[in-house]
Amino acid sequence: MDRLTSMTVFVRAVDLGSFAAAADALDLSGPMVGKHVRSLEERLGVRLINRTTRRQSLTDFGRAYYERCRVVLAEADAADALAADQLSEPRGKLRITMPAHFGRRCVTPVLLALAQRYPALELDLSLNDRFADLAEDGYDLAIRTGIPEDKGGVVARRIARQLMVVCASPSYLGMHGRPEKIEDIGKHSGIMYRRSGRIRPWLFPRDDEPTVEITPVNRLRLDDLDAIADAAVVGMGLAWVPYWLVRERIEKGELVPLLPDQPGFLYDAYAVWLHTPQLPLKVRLAIDALSAALPGFMTRETDSPSLRIGQA
Repeated sequence: MDRLTSMTVFVRAVDLGSFAAAADALDLSGPMVGKHVRSLEERLGVRLINRTTRRQSLTDFGRAYYERCRVVLAEADAADALAADQLSEPRGKLRITMPAHFGRRCVTPVLLALAQRYPALELDLSLNDRFADLAEDGYDLAIRTGIPEDKGGVVARRIARQLMVVCASPSYLGMHGRPEKIEDIGKHSGIMYRRSGRIRPWLFPRDDEPTVEITPVNRLRLDDLDAIADAAVVGMGLAWVPYWLVRERIEKGELVPLLPDQPGFLYDAYAVWLHTPQLPLKVRLAIDALSAALPGFMTRETDSPSLRIGQA
């Protein structure tokens, strides 16, 4: 007999408490339900259910086997649903939370292009730097930057690497000179990102050596990246910011990228979701679209990132 079918009958008999109830639910005869269970027992060489004229109960092995059967059947259902996904389109509400600046400038354009492609897809987006709880706040997906939290029941996939650059205005450089190496940064004024009461140092990778951390002299500390870039434009000091944030300012000549021979630190961005046996089609397509499109926002070479969303 087919093993998955017999597992299905066995699980239903346990769930409903009797062979007769399982027979009614599965539109089988009572003897056929018993035949499926006996087939599993013969295959395994172990009794699964103790049966008397009045009652039936799981053996210790039967209880453990029942739990494993539930997992196997759930995975089989997920595999069948995955095939069905290939023939359908995403629909319904997709709730995503993301950092404000990164979300507005990089993530949202990709998701809007996805929504244009799939008219049955609804977007519910939160652009907020608050660290939302996926389960409690009811989000399908979170976009987060930095090292992902090592937390059980959560899956993280890297979708972009933000290139960090040091830059300054021509007026600042004309007055204070240009740093030629990272050690020179300590002699300059820095416009610092400060969040939750903590100033974040600037990070510079070194081949086969620990990352160098530098906190320049500073009298201007902000918790808004756009405000940091604006302050740099008016000559308040050096800024260490994601390249995507200042690309247009650099192209206009308002800011000058510095230390061209120094590799930039790559600040990772992740898509994070709750573990599930089957990832819903709408969530999977959003993650794939972001993974494909976001790298174009991050590099120096791409002036106008592509928002083309490929076939699922």
